[in-house]
This record gives sequence, C-alpha cells and structure tokens, in this order.
Amino acid sequence: MTFSLGARLKSFAHAFAGFAYMLRTQHNAWIHLLATLAVVVAGALMRVSADDWRWLVTAIALVWAAEAINTAFEHLCDVVSPEFHNSVKLSKDIAAAAVLVCAAAAVLIGLITFLPYALRYSAA
Repeated sequence: MTFSLGARLKSFAHAFAGFAYMLRTQHNAWIHLLATLAVVVAGALMRVSADDWRWLVTAIALVWAAEAINTAFEHLCDVVSPEFHNSVKLSKDIAAAAVLVCAAAAVLIGLITFLPYALRYSAA
C-alpha cells in the first residue's frame, strides 16, 4: 500500500467523527471537556511553566484516550451483545474503571501542578 495524502486526510475525518460521536453520546465526555477547558484557562491565567504544561497535557490526553477507548468498547459490546449479559456488564464496568483511574490520576497531577501556583498567588 502506498502513501496517500487523501487517505490520511480521510483517516483524520474518521477520527474527528469518532470524537464528535463520543461528545454526542457520552455525558462524561462533557465533564472531561469542561475539566479540560478549566485546566487550560487556569494554566493560562497562572502562567504555568512549559514543564508543568507537559504534565497537564499528558494528564488531559490520558483521560481523553481512556474515555475514547471506553466509548468504543461500550459501543462494540452493545452491538455484539444487545441483550443484557452479566459478563458484558462486567467488561463495561472494568473499562469505565480504567477511565476513573485515569481521571483520578489527572486530578492528582492537577493538584500537584496547580497548588504551588495557587499558594504563590494567595501569598502575593
């Protein structure tokens, strides 16, 4: 298979369509979006360093990747097994737990990152 710029652009269109589907169908994706915007605004207002931005961007990306994988997994489970099955429920719960772990780690990274800036601004 040879490289095709058109095929690459089409793959980006598919990825954006998947992201849009996730935002339309997953309530938690809206929470992640609000948290992402809050972190970006807070980071800009507090003028966080490039080193701190690296951690924040990594945490944001980790949560979004986990949510996307969870959404894909849930969608696939619903297609393959539309009727209730306890094993499918358990699999979906485990995938959701992965998002929870990533989100909790992101919160910790946010606290570790923003706390020194908040203390500096409150002392000024």
